[in-house]
Amino acid sequence: MRTQTGIVGGGPSGLLLAHLLHLEGIDSVVLEARSEEYVIERVRAGVLEQGMVDLMTAIGLGERLRREGLIHHGINISFAGTRHRIDMHELTGRAITVYGQNEVQKDLNQARRATGRPTFHEVEDLTLHDFAGDSPRIRYRHREEDHELACDFIAGCDGFHGVCRPSIPEGSCTAFERTYPYGWLGILAEAAPASEELVYTWTERGFSLFSMRSPTITRLYLQCAPDEDIHRWPDEKIWDELLKRLTTRDGWKPNVGPVLQKGVTGMRSFVVEPMRYGSLFLAGDAAHIVPPTGAKGLNLAAADVYVLSQALAAFYKSGRRDLLDAYSDTCLRRVWRAQRFSWWMTSMLHLSGDENAFDRRRQLAELDYLTSSRAAMTSLAENYVGFPIIG
Repeated sequence: MRTQTGIVGGGPSGLLLAHLLHLEGIDSVVLEARSEEYVIERVRAGVLEQGMVDLMTAIGLGERLRREGLIHHGINISFAGTRHRIDMHELTGRAITVYGQNEVQKDLNQARRATGRPTFHEVEDLTLHDFAGDSPRIRYRHREEDHELACDFIAGCDGFHGVCRPSIPEGSCTAFERTYPYGWLGILAEAAPASEELVYTWTERGFSLFSMRSPTITRLYLQCAPDEDIHRWPDEKIWDELLKRLTTRDGWKPNVGPVLQKGVTGMRSFVVEPMRYGSLFLAGDAAHIVPPTGAKGLNLAAADVYVLSQALAAFYKSGRRDLLDAYSDTCLRRVWRAQRFSWWMTSMLHLSGDENAFDRRRQLAELDYLTSSRAAMTSLAENYVGFPIIG
């Protein structure tokens, strides 16, 4: 089999790239190790920057997003028992939209099927070959048969644990990494959201976050050890801790309901440079990971594949290679800005375990400054709502 672009990974970044390429008349084949149902059901990101909403709308995938997405013009920062609202729309003219990654995945699956171009799920033994040059190949096994896909380019959209990045020869890329001494215990609960906007909370007990996925589903997180055993946290214990951390002096607290899903996620920052080796281009989690505090992961992936789609379109239309050559530098500028912001949000709101009384007072002073200074709130708002993707 032959195609122009072989896409490894059928999550949001891979399928978004496939759709962008389709709109440019560029053929692609998508190869995904997991089943379609598994990819949809993974509980991941849920906050879309204005730029991603604009991109989805521009490429014809915004109808359900506009209808079902929850537009938020602000967020709340809570500490010392009091919530402080930051009006992001008033400060920047932009907003965020809460729309689960699984919903984005459904929209992209439907769009891919409508194109008639192939997506293969549950592929096995996938390996990359000859991608240092101009004639890369992907070998894989699907439905007990061996296949080889010849292509012009390979897009590595297979996540942090995928095969694409490890396939690059050792010493050809540099990895930058920070592992944080805490994680998030997250739950999905069948409970109507008690607030129309997110609430980020600093407490002496640790960080907590109130979020939502729909008018009937609440998403909540609490800081825990990165290797926390989820079996030590029955539902009642989780709710008890969430209520202790999130309840404010005015009596606000999240609504309690049945826990639908729960799990623990460790937190890390990771960037690989460059994001390209020969004909292989890395995108999304395959190239970078950010702590979820800043809500940047899915949005960065969307920006990566948009940049890559434009570079490939220029190559196929006129033979230009300059945008392909600039791909890594173009993406990394946005990636490092997001890393800085995510690190700042994370370090401001979490307890690392080795801080002393001075450190905690410093955190409170920073939170007080953030919520009382228009300049500080504007800086947070600009980074949180994100920068344009298109253009």
